[in-house]
Amino acid sequence: MEKVGGLDCYAIGPKDSKKAIIVVYDIFGFWPTTKQGADILAEATKARVVMPDFFRGKPIAQEDYPPDTQEKKDAFQAFFGAQGNFQARKPDADAVADALRKDGASKIGIMGFCWGGKFSVLNGGEGSKYAAVAQIHPAMVDPKDAEKLTVPIANFPSKDEPKEDVEKFEAEVQKKPFASECEYKTYPENHHGWASARADLKDETNFKAFQDVYQRLANFFNKQLA
Repeated sequence: MEKVGGLDCYAIGPKDSKKAIIVVYDIFGFWPTTKQGADILAEATKARVVMPDFFRGKPIAQEDYPPDTQEKKDAFQAFFGAQGNFQARKPDADAVADALRKDGASKIGIMGFCWGGKFSVLNGGEGSKYAAVAQIHPAMVDPKDAEKLTVPIANFPSKDEPKEDVEKFEAEVQKKPFASECEYKTYPENHHGWASARADLKDETNFKAFQDVYQRLANFFNKQLA
């Protein structure tokens, strides 16, 4: 753990690397499997990989998911209105990206899971600080977000995202002048969360998909941050 751009961050990989990747965790915050994924990515890309604590120690508790009681619904609503507010967190991401650039990173990617997937895509619009973005089992998939993208995207949805929204999102990506640089693969056997906090690496199907998606992410960022 170290401070980057004023935020506590899980950071790994060479500090003098010319490329950096910001990893945006899901609503459950730091988790061993999410950190493990960051480790794999750092090893495979030789990039500086940084996972900021955007929620400042106040993620959603796993026992509050799914929000199937009024109390849990209230906790989710409070979260998205405060630490989980996308607009409020954008200056945090900007500060981390600026700090990485100051440290020598000439190209930066941003990727995330669930909430972090949506957040990463929102940071890939006009005036983006990033060379590429990626979303893995993203939350709140919206084709309008894809319309606004100005940089290549790697998109890896699970079986649990709304199929129609995922397909419309990808259709918008395919209209982009950089469509040939984008990556897309669905994971129809895997649940929302399989690559981050809700991963079950003792399950063979989950483990294989976990390995596969991080290899694909590494390949994508190796190409886009070169």
